[in-house]
Amino acid sequence: MNFRAAGATDIGKLREADEDAFLIDQERNLYIVADGMGGHQGGGYASQKALELIREELIKLEQVQDFTQPLQTVGERTITQARLLRAIQRCNQALFEISLKEPHLRGMGTTLTGIQFDEKFANIAHIGDSRAYQIRDGKISQLTEDHSWVQEQVNLGILSQEEARNHPLKNIITRSIGHEREIKVDLGKTEYQVGDKYLLCSDGLTNMVKDEEILKLAQELDLEKAVARMIERANEEGGYDNITVILVEVLA
Repeated sequence: MNFRAAGATDIGKLREADEDAFLIDQERNLYIVADGMGGHQGGGYASQKALELIREELIKLEQVQDFTQPLQTVGERTITQARLLRAIQRCNQALFEISLKEPHLRGMGTTLTGIQFDEKFANIAHIGDSRAYQIRDGKISQLTEDHSWVQEQVNLGILSQEEARNHPLKNIITRSIGHEREIKVDLGKTEYQVGDKYLLCSDGLTNMVKDEEILKLAQELDLEKAVARMIERANEEGGYDNITVILVEVLA
């Protein structure tokens, strides 16, 4: 199976720096979006460094897995999920230790939402409020759940989805990489098929553009144009945050 991808990031209309980052690694069928926090230095450093650390760790795990350090899986977890989990855990530990040593980076953190495809599954790892979506048969499905205060209120039945979308506290997240010594990572997987598209994005897109419009753009435009237009639409709606988008298509 082959995969084609396009991605871009944009500072938006109001921010002074772009603290988002993204990774497209076609060799490993690996795609990640990260949204940093902790000030201009801390946020931008955290998101970019996280991508570097995770990619480096995955390369190491690929090299040693079948020889000296086989990975153990739990239940239905795939080897790819196990690798992603270990890489993210080690990344979190490294960023947390850096923040303790570097006062100007103290309090930094980053969301992270990634997909790595194996021979059968789209394997998903997720922390924070960046999102992953699947686009199939004219429908868009959110594959991740935001780790945010407003999502917790939705789950409790206190807020509706529409109230959450416009809530003044919608940017308060409850999980991030690098902010604490230990981290809980959501892992998922879904079987992919030819023609599927997978979208990864920071909340700078989803806070501005509704899922229905995202679906329409992903269906009607080629990958590069769809990514560019999604970012353009987020800016037209206010561009209150950095905007990062990756769109992946499953080819025969």
